[in-house]
Parts: sequence; C-alpha cells; structure tokens
Amino acid sequence: MREMSVNNTKGPCEGNLINLNFTHSFLPPVFITVFIVGTVSNICGLRSVCVSWKKNGNINIFMFNLGVADLLYLFTLPFLVYYYARESDWQFGQPFCKVTRFCFNLNLYGSIGFLTCISIYRYLGIVHPMKVMGKITSRHSLAISALVWVLVIIQITPDIFFDKNDEKKPNSCFDTTSTNLTRYYLPYSISWTVTGFVLPLVIILGCYGHIVVVLAKNANVNPLLKQRCLKLVVILVILFSVCFIPYHIFRNLNLTTRILKQDGLCHHLFDDIYIAHQVGRFLACLNSAINPLIYIVGNDDFLTKFQDFSNRTRMSLAGLKSAIIYRKPIEADVDLPADMCTSFDKRSG
Repeated sequence: MREMSVNNTKGPCEGNLINLNFTHSFLPPVFITVFIVGTVSNICGLRSVCVSWKKNGNINIFMFNLGVADLLYLFTLPFLVYYYARESDWQFGQPFCKVTRFCFNLNLYGSIGFLTCISIYRYLGIVHPMKVMGKITSRHSLAISALVWVLVIIQITPDIFFDKNDEKKPNSCFDTTSTNLTRYYLPYSISWTVTGFVLPLVIILGCYGHIVVVLAKNANVNPLLKQRCLKLVVILVILFSVCFIPYHIFRNLNLTTRILKQDGLCHHLFDDIYIAHQVGRFLACLNSAINPLIYIVGNDDFLTKFQDFSNRTRMSLAGLKSAIIYRKPIEADVDLPADMCTSFDKRSG
C-alpha cells in the first residue's frame, strides 16, 4: 500500500503534479462521439417536437428548450476536442474559452431546470388533474421557460469572471479556474451545486415519488400512461445518477485537492480524484446525448415515427434476405458444369 506523502511546509507540493495524459487521450474521442450522437438525436427530436407542437401541449415547450440547451453546448465540442488533442493548448483566445465553459454550464443547469419543469408538469397533470385543467397555458410555459433561462444565467455568470488560465500556462482553458483562485471558486461551486443541482433533485424525487404512489394505488389509470411515467422516472434516475451526481461530487473534491496541494498536503488519491473528475466531466457531457430519450417518452409522434421506421427497416431487411435466398438456386443452375448436366440427363432417361 502506498504511503501518504505529506509536506508540512507551506507552499505548493513539489513532485506531485497531476498527469494530464489521461485527459488528453480520454476526452477527445468521447467528445467526438457525444457530438455526433447528440447532434443527430437532438435535431431529430426538435424536428419531431416542432411537427407535433399543438398535439402534445405545453410540455413540448420545455422539451424544445431542453434541445436548444443541448445544441448550444454540442456545437462547442469540436473546439474542446482540438484543445485536448493538442495537449491543452488553446488557440482561440481567452474570451472564447470562457464562452465554451459558459455554454457547458448553461447546458448542464438548463437541462436540470427544464427536466424539473417537465417533472412538475407531469406531477400536476397526474396527481392534481382537475385543479390544473385549462389553467396552465402555453403563455405560462413560455414564461416559466424564460424564467429558467434567466435563473441559470444569473447562477453561472460569476464563473465568467474567474480566470481560465495560469500565468505559467497562458494557453490553457480550465473548466473551473486557475490554481491561485481555487479558494474563492470552491465556495461558489458548492453553493452552485446546492441551488442548481440538489434543490432540483429533491423536487424531482418528490414529484415522481408521489406520482409512483398515486399510479400504484389507482387501478383505473391508463396502462400506457402508467408505463410512460415509469419510463420517464427510470430515464431521470439514470440521468441524475450517471450524469449529474458524479460530476458535482468530483468537481468539488478536485477543487479541494488543489487547495490542499497549495497548503503543502499531498496524497496519492489526489491523482485518482482528478481522473474521476475527468470521467465525471464526460458523464455530464453525456447528458446532451441522453436527453433526447425524453422526446421518446414524452412525445407520441416521435415514438410512432420511430416504430414505423424500425418496422420498415425490418421489412426491407427481410425482403432483401428473401431475394438472396431465392437467387441462390438459380445461380447454382447457371454455374452447373456441362458434364454434370449430361450425366443427370442420362440417369433421368
């Protein structure tokens, strides 16, 4: 077992620099994958939402905003791929570096905000249908969406004022801030975690917990509605468990280790926490590719078209397979040697 390496003298830890090779080899390929999958799925989902805008009601407004939040971040990924592929050498200027980090936070907390709105909308529609029937209009949904954007922007704007590079690394583009500002960034990050993640998580768990209880007690509920709500619960649990929880835990832990290293305390686990933070960043980024699953659960048109496409593809493949099987004996007859044909005719005679 490795021993704890401690330096009691004040100042930075010497000889305990984080190995960035993992970041440079891990993030570019996963960012490319998320960019391709997320862009295609979100564009298809947004198209479906626009086509069935009136049919599916106010929830489409939240799903549309969710898709916009995803695309805003996805379009910055090629620049980050280039940055990490060049071993953390940012070539697009510090203002644009801050824009890319701003878009990530806008996507992350915008997604959480709109997922919370969708959860509350489902809760009111299932648990209190008579109280809200006809009272929630498109104007209300638009106003709530605008409020979500405003609250998220207010919450993430302070991040812009933190440096994203060090004096020793002028071409860096940190996802949090430079080493000398981590002491000030950590309290902001923790408060940000509470308001932008923990509170929405509590609201979502409360809404869907109550929904599950109501659906379980009521035998007269439409089975399709019950199945859809349960699927949405599963998707949101996956989103928060896989994408959001690890990111927030390891972002704050990584900031803490950076402060401890400045104070002269070094430990081999610091490197493991850094790697876990990079994996957490990927998982947080992955939410842009997972969010379109909400379209499938919340949008009848999207699900119907997807099933039609799957059926057509299956029928086309079955037809192609039948044609190949049908052609095989014909090709065998054409390629049959002449002497075999002659001997066959003699036996037949």
